[in-house]
Amino acid sequence: MESTANLHLPYIMPSQAQKHVTHNEALALLDAVVQLSVRDRDLTEPAGAESEGDRYIVAAGATGPWEGWDGAVALWENGGWRRIEPKPGWLAWVEDEETLVRRTGDAWADLGNAFAALQGLSLLGVGTAADAANPF
Repeated sequence: MESTANLHLPYIMPSQAQKHVTHNEALALLDAVVQLSVRDRDLTEPAGAESEGDRYIVAAGATGPWEGWDGAVALWENGGWRRIEPKPGWLAWVEDEETLVRRTGDAWADLGNAFAALQGLSLLGVGTAADAANPF
């Protein structure tokens, strides 16, 4: 196995030359996805004038350098685009909408919709079963 199972971070292998390259690659991936915040999620192609580290959720029907990347996270690094495939359960802050989204099996969905199901609960068990004496 040459990379981790979830984020596909490269392992430093025995007898590997230039170990710093592999280590830096892993750090770059972590930097891109930990505390994920994307600039936009409606674009099907790059807007232009990107800055190092800019990230976008690629909209359906992508063209140009993002063609075939629908739903992926596009990262601008070292003067080019890098595709990062999100896993179910990932969360991302969408800056231009000021909203939090979550990755379902194959799509991004507003996290607010998931919280809406909690509205109007009369009981909620936290670390225990909820009952009339312990409603929260």
